[in-house]
Amino acid sequence: MIAVDRGRMTVRVEDPGAGQVELTAMRARELGKHGVVVGDQVRVVGDTSGRTDSLARIVAIEERTTSLRRTADDTDPTERVVVANADQLVIVTAVTDPEPALGFLDRCLVAAYAGGLEPLLCLTKTDLASPQPLLDRYAGLGVDAVPMSREAPLDPLLDRLAGRMSVLVGQSGVGKSTLVNRLVPDAFRATGEVTKAGKGRHTSSSAVLLDLPGGGTVIDTPGIRSFGLAHVTAEDVVAAFDDVAEAALDCPPGCGHTAADPDCALDAWAEAGPPARGERLASLRRLLDAVGQLGPGY
Repeated sequence: MIAVDRGRMTVRVEDPGAGQVELTAMRARELGKHGVVVGDQVRVVGDTSGRTDSLARIVAIEERTTSLRRTADDTDPTERVVVANADQLVIVTAVTDPEPALGFLDRCLVAAYAGGLEPLLCLTKTDLASPQPLLDRYAGLGVDAVPMSREAPLDPLLDRLAGRMSVLVGQSGVGKSTLVNRLVPDAFRATGEVTKAGKGRHTSSSAVLLDLPGGGTVIDTPGIRSFGLAHVTAEDVVAAFDDVAEAALDCPPGCGHTAADPDCALDAWAEAGPPARGERLASLRRLLDAVGQLGPGY
């Protein structure tokens, strides 16, 4: 599945005689409420010729290996799958103009870990300010990061995208659409200006899978104003880190693994190890704070 637009899905199939064919399909009634998202592996029946006037039906969705999920806010019980089966989540943020939305970045990292995706920070506009504060903030998690500017070669980022399915997320004004246009010159994703308040207008209206010229794919997503985590628990986050998860087995039932939990075993784990453990725990607890309902804006 490479695109969804107003109930119509664009599906890419392998035709033994014609190679890859893109066809238009609708979700079959028997799927019930099961939604289909970009990245899904599906089974189709009907007219699979790919002609302009053809229409196939999606009758089955294969089991997802990973899923990027979000809720509208922290009180919304409805979980929405944004993308399926991606390998990594590329979190695009400007180091300035607009200033990094740290809460949003934390939430994206939580969503990546909870959904089984490997996170990658793409730090744009590094010609205007240093990326070091952001690099320092997440150093304890070992998150890979690629500093970028408009003039910088794309090679460091392309190396990390090659042969993989990557999802790009980022708030308006951080340069995500501009970056996509550089990665895939024929993508023609609209770009917009950033206002003096640091808020750009939303420039992508639908998620779409794009082929990279050198191999691999990227999924460009619409500008996202919020990343609700009502569906994520502290255990989901801790489970993404093998060493921390093992130490957390000694925690009492119901432990939130935050600094406010007096009997959390992670404090003793950090004190017993090298300084890097303390840095890792501090970074992790920032993500755990993001899981909590910290109010609008975080």
